Amino acid sequence: MKYFDFVPEGAKGCQVTAYLQTAVEGQIAARPAVVICPGGGYVMVSEREAEPAAKEYFAAGYHVFVLTYSVEELAKDFIPLMQLAASVAHIRKHSGEWHVDAGKICVCGFSAGGHLAASLGTLYKEEKFLEAYGRQDEIRPDAMLLCYPVITADEYAHVESLENVSGAAAGSEAYAWFGLDKHVDVDTPPAFIWHTAPDTCVPVENSLKFCSALSAAGVPFELHVFPEGGHGMSVCTEEVNTPDAYNRRWVQWSIEWLGKVFS
Repeated sequence: MKYFDFVPEGAKGCQVTAYLQTAVEGQIAARPAVVICPGGGYVMVSEREAEPAAKEYFAAGYHVFVLTYSVEELAKDFIPLMQLAASVAHIRKHSGEWHVDAGKICVCGFSAGGHLAASLGTLYKEEKFLEAYGRQDEIRPDAMLLCYPVITADEYAHVESLENVSGAAAGSEAYAWFGLDKHVDVDTPPAFIWHTAPDTCVPVENSLKFCSALSAAGVPFELHVFPEGGHGMSVCTEEVNTPDAYNRRWVQWSIEWLGKVFS
């Protein structure tokens, strides 16, 4: 493994930790990559959803990148989304050097990090975002893995996350704009999504409404709703203090789904 940190070109206030596959002898073939956005309500970046998740996809043969993005007052004005977009662009620019398949880059997010990942998948061509980004980069992800994601700006919204990322009060037009189910179209990347039905922090309706929008647009998706478990389960192991063998199945399912999408 080759392990290092970098700041994406054209970005600031963030850091990406890279876990690159290496070979014992000679060159390795280009591999797909997973870019992970941990959760934290846009007020912090959860360590429980960073390296523990990275290790799962690295063990499955993926290059993995973990984004530590801006939060709190710096979560508004598209700053985290510009950091994620710059990260994907940076990975594609260095794909030859790092042996990344530039056409097989997945964004993976947990909770508010799921909102960030899904934002890149739905807002990457929105004029409002592109005006702020101010660059001509290939930033559309090729797939999305969304874990108990913040999505809606309606009665099921995680208000704190939406207020932080929008910089606006709940109920305002600026706040509502970040309801991502309203931005899904035929060009949205395919998605793997999981949630728990009893989640009292980010209601399961966030995932259900996003999948309904994906279905209406004809975008392929796979959804798993587990009947038990709370919010923030990460990879469902002792390491992250949420051991749950039943719900942990999402990890292997997501790996198998990615293999199918990227085959």
